[in-house]
Amino acid sequence: MEKKAKALPLTLSGGEQQRVAVARAVVGEPSIILADEPTGSLDSTSARAILDFLIEYHKKGATILIASHDLHLMKNTIQGKNIELNAGKIIRTDIML
Repeated sequence: MEKKAKALPLTLSGGEQQRVAVARAVVGEPSIILADEPTGSLDSTSARAILDFLIEYHKKGATILIASHDLHLMKNTIQGKNIELNAGKIIRTDIML
């Protein structure tokens, strides 16, 4: 991404824009990150890299809340509490190990 540091947002691909958004989210070292579909527009390799990055950020003490439709990716990557919603109501909770 260094080569694109001065690029305008519209010249970046969707995946590049997504990676920039994640980088902007952590630059101020917040203690909580709310990530709404952080892997939504990414290929599986890039999606895994973003989740790995968020996991490492969590290990430094931050709370990370991820909203995602990709339950398979979340279950195979993230450890923590899973809350499934349907029509705005909690229908299931479990711990992902």
